[in-house]
Amino acid sequence: MSRHSRVAVFIVSLVAAIAAVCGCTTKTAQTAPMFVVPVTVAKATQKNIPVNLTAIGSASAYSTVSVESQVNAELEEVHIKEGQFVKKGDLLFTLDARPFQASLEQAQANLARDQAQAQLDEVQAQRYEQLYKAGVGTKEQYDQQQSTYQAQVAAVHADQAAVVSAQLQVSYCQIYAPVSGRTGALQVYPGNIVKADSTPALIVINQVNPIYISFSVPQQYLGQVQKFMNRGALRVEAMPYGDTKPEVGYLSFVDNQVDNTTGTVALKASFQNADYRLWPGQFSNVLLRLAEDENATVVPTQAVQTGQNGDYIYVVKSDMTVEQRTVKVGRAVEGETVILSGVQPGDTVVTDGQLRIIPGIKVQVTAPVSQG
Repeated sequence: MSRHSRVAVFIVSLVAAIAAVCGCTTKTAQTAPMFVVPVTVAKATQKNIPVNLTAIGSASAYSTVSVESQVNAELEEVHIKEGQFVKKGDLLFTLDARPFQASLEQAQANLARDQAQAQLDEVQAQRYEQLYKAGVGTKEQYDQQQSTYQAQVAAVHADQAAVVSAQLQVSYCQIYAPVSGRTGALQVYPGNIVKADSTPALIVINQVNPIYISFSVPQQYLGQVQKFMNRGALRVEAMPYGDTKPEVGYLSFVDNQVDNTTGTVALKASFQNADYRLWPGQFSNVLLRLAEDENATVVPTQAVQTGQNGDYIYVVKSDMTVEQRTVKVGRAVEGETVILSGVQPGDTVVTDGQLRIIPGIKVQVTAPVSQG
């Protein structure tokens, strides 16, 4: 075969090959499936959403009592341990009561003596009264005897008061817990001489059941707090650091002035603290629940996107294509955002994969639909 013939055959073969390739490409383009983007979705739901304020709070004892002696005496016995929980009325300390017991017995003896004398003076006064009425005794003798009797009656009353005072002194030698709570560090030990109203106190008791938590909120919320307090008790949740379960209490105090240095108002909530999870001085995350938005439309917060024209959400239609809707959002609470307009309860919204989709594209759900 000549050189020209071989070139002609090569050209024909090349054209045939190109034609075959072009034919395959055209057929493949005609039968290729539409591109589908995998996404995760959730349902927009309708529920009551709480209106909350959050703050950092500090716990303080419901009451703090410094236990002191009311008499000067030697400490005989300590009936508690440091850091012990005590109940109201538990015996804490015993003091040496012997000097006070002796004073009590002396006062009781004086009372018995004066009572006997008063009985004699009463008889004498009655006798002189009869003599005076019979005209035998003088008015002066009668008046004098009556005065002696009245003076002796007054002495009996003074003795009775002295006995009561001495009994109190004896009773002060046993010191009981005035409140239920947890004791602090002991300041005295057996053998020490304690004095009335001495400093430091014998021991300090913190009442922690119930307990207070103090916190502050910005002054712009004061009106809302007062409004909702007038409707009923406001629920407060306190979450101690490192804990996962909130303690539930109720708002009990609103300060009567705003702190003009911080622009906040001080609040205080009381908690039963039955499990002693809250401790004086401990910090907690505090959540004050003011009210609830009833029947609010909510979606997972990650479904809300922000663009140049504002917030929007991708909604999956029945044909599995997506539609971009501009929305007006409200508050975000615990991973959910309130949608004021743009989405209705029951709409399916995209929660993950938004960066890979555009309006009108088909999607495939790769995770179960959340029912909220």
